Amino acid sequence: MRSDFYLWLSVRTKWASSFLLTTCIAFFVGALFSGCNKDDDDDTGIATPDLSLIADNFVAPLGVIESPDQSKRLFVFDQTGKVWIIKKGAKLGNPFIDISGKMVSLNPQYDERGLLGMAFHPSYQTNGKFYLFYTAPPRPGGPAPGVNWNNLTRISEFKASFSNPDVADMSSERILLEADHPQMNHDGGTIAFGPDGYLYIGIGDGGGSDDNAPGHVAVWYGVNAGGNAQNVHANLMGKILRIDVDNGNPYAIPQDNPFAGTTAQGEIYAYGFRNPYRFSFDMGGTKQLLVGDAGQKLWEEINMVVKGGNYGWNVREGTICFNTDSNLLIRPGCPSVDSLGNPLVNPVIQLKNFAHPDGDGMATVIVGGNVYRGNSIPGWQGRYIFGTFSRDDQNANGELFISSPAGAGSWSYQEFSLKSFSGSLGQYVKGFGQDLDGEVYVTTAAIAGVSGSTGKVYKLVSAP
Repeated sequence: MRSDFYLWLSVRTKWASSFLLTTCIAFFVGALFSGCNKDDDDDTGIATPDLSLIADNFVAPLGVIESPDQSKRLFVFDQTGKVWIIKKGAKLGNPFIDISGKMVSLNPQYDERGLLGMAFHPSYQTNGKFYLFYTAPPRPGGPAPGVNWNNLTRISEFKASFSNPDVADMSSERILLEADHPQMNHDGGTIAFGPDGYLYIGIGDGGGSDDNAPGHVAVWYGVNAGGNAQNVHANLMGKILRIDVDNGNPYAIPQDNPFAGTTAQGEIYAYGFRNPYRFSFDMGGTKQLLVGDAGQKLWEEINMVVKGGNYGWNVREGTICFNTDSNLLIRPGCPSVDSLGNPLVNPVIQLKNFAHPDGDGMATVIVGGNVYRGNSIPGWQGRYIFGTFSRDDQNANGELFISSPAGAGSWSYQEFSLKSFSGSLGQYVKGFGQDLDGEVYVTTAAIAGVSGSTGKVYKLVSAP
């Protein structure tokens, strides 16, 4: 997710865990500042929400989805390479699929690679197809002389077993897309089918800090050296992709993709992202695409993404002009449009990073969530739920936030309290999920890395 923080975090051998007192921030429309006023439950217009434990004993659960086959099964994908089924309220004893043998070896202390995303084909009930985003061992060669690739981004199609729907057919793998990745971090990872039936894929910018590591190519904005996210010709990194899995070999480029039929990469749907780790489509309303993008050291952001949009990295971090020479300083100015004439789009939510020199940062990294469309929490319909991996770099103290979508402008947001938790969750927020009824789930673990069995899946509910 992050570069500087997580590369530091990966060498730690002991993790401290503590509960912190709840703080919050208020983000007023048209303003960008944080406050320290305690949330009131009345701010959300409902009774106090809570988290209900659905299943536990995972390692690093990154997301939850329900299969679109009327079976009411929840599928939890764990970073270790296993997908687990929660059926009739219980976690099954054997995984639905285990691809750990196909992946690059993971660092138990911290890693951004592994099984990072899962999506069911809209016609899963009849064709049994599902898709996984995982990091495979690297191919020979590298981004620079004497430097090897770190891993291989892979998107594959699988099918469920014909004889047992609770087991996948391992022999059915059909590789759709592969892309060389230079660093361990900034892998992105979310895949999801949009309302148009196409598969959307988020890939990070290649990793490393300040975009000057091997594997970052030259871009139109020469003031900041390197930066894959602003180059739409060289590679697929720092982008949201959109492909047609029902046509072509192994897929087709939708004709209305912004760069279809040009010399640029036709798969690109939007660009200018640092690490679009988690994203989702709103199940209702305008079905908008909301992407959480990890920042460097100043700002974390949520973007409302549209076709062809440029979301700024590494020209901007949030709304400020990013400086590759010193990432805690702000450049006095930067372009408002790219070399193609596309405006750099501001985030709808901007959250201060814990390393911000102002000293009142809220997050190590933002974790994109879902628009609530369920009925368990009256008054929350249409609100966007997201979180933070942790509040600082030493404690498992992830927090949850709620926002009221307000079009393309700045959205107000606030942290919300939970009845069963004092202050933070006391855990790292790894991801979110949503079932077909619109209810939202939160995945957590007490360990930042990929080890142990502290992973949990919770459902957001209204407290009694």
